[in-house]
Amino acid sequence: MTDFKDEGRKVRPLLSVRDLVKHFPVENSDDVVKAVDGISFDIFEGETLGLVGESGCGKSTVGRCVLRLIEPTSGTIEFEGSMINGLASREMQKLRREMQIIFQDPYASLNPRLSIFSIVAEPLKIHRIGSKSDWKDRVAELLSKVGLDPRYMSRYPHEFSGGQRQRIGIARALALNPKLIIADEPVSALDVSVQAQVVNLMQDLQEELGLAYLFISHGLAIVEHISVRVAVMYLGKVVEVADSVELYQDQRHPYTKALLSAIPIPDPNVRRERIVLSGDVPTPINPPSGCRFRTRCPIAEARCAEIEPELRETAPGRFSACLLDDGYEDALPFA
Repeated sequence: MTDFKDEGRKVRPLLSVRDLVKHFPVENSDDVVKAVDGISFDIFEGETLGLVGESGCGKSTVGRCVLRLIEPTSGTIEFEGSMINGLASREMQKLRREMQIIFQDPYASLNPRLSIFSIVAEPLKIHRIGSKSDWKDRVAELLSKVGLDPRYMSRYPHEFSGGQRQRIGIARALALNPKLIIADEPVSALDVSVQAQVVNLMQDLQEELGLAYLFISHGLAIVEHISVRVAVMYLGKVVEVADSVELYQDQRHPYTKALLSAIPIPDPNVRRERIVLSGDVPTPINPPSGCRFRTRCPIAEARCAEIEPELRETAPGRFSACLLDDGYEDALPFA
């Protein structure tokens, strides 16, 4: 992927994922669901990588594999240069202090039987950090950071709105001072006005604490607002990666073009040319040969059914998995 520069030197990624695969067995069958089928990406300190795609493309599975909430089928995951595949549960628990998650549904992710104090302090209790009096101070500090009154810590989740609940989830994720947060559709269950507030809060926290985010979403306008770089997934594969500004101005992969053409323009006098894809998304149990997008691609050629395109750097900082992208044939395979 794109290398960040620091005084002319390459900077090591905070998170490096290579050839990640996650297949789920189909009950009473020898088939498998190829939810994630060989993807690679990097995330650097303090940056946000947006991961977008249609529902069912494997985005959330990627986030859970990175944290090993589910075990990858194959591939490598490195955090700060250390391989985390195969770590014992005790070693993985220590590492999870550095890697946390914000879940999609703020109503399901908070235990209704626990007070806000118990919810936010739970990571501190699990990792045996400080005393109970220390936890109270820390919870008060965290609630203030996310814009909630510390006096709320004695209340229960049902007393809060969806946006407030998600702020509590963010406070919990921050309890251990992580370096990386997997944000799995963190605003999709919220009203539009509340979405903006939560995204702005996440950006403020990133600037203050130096956080890195893997921001998983199908809300393309939000991803454009918060991300430094964007990776586009289709049917278990990454098909394009680019700087956020460049991607939204000029798409190299036909799927990305179709995806971004669906973003509404908030001006009744301006119309965007919509690219409507034909057919349905193929099954991940038996994806098409060659390019997985070819069955719906408006510019597909015969060779697209025979050659599976690799993710290659087709322009400086631009990665594409399309045989018809200018520069693809001359580009070296992604390594």
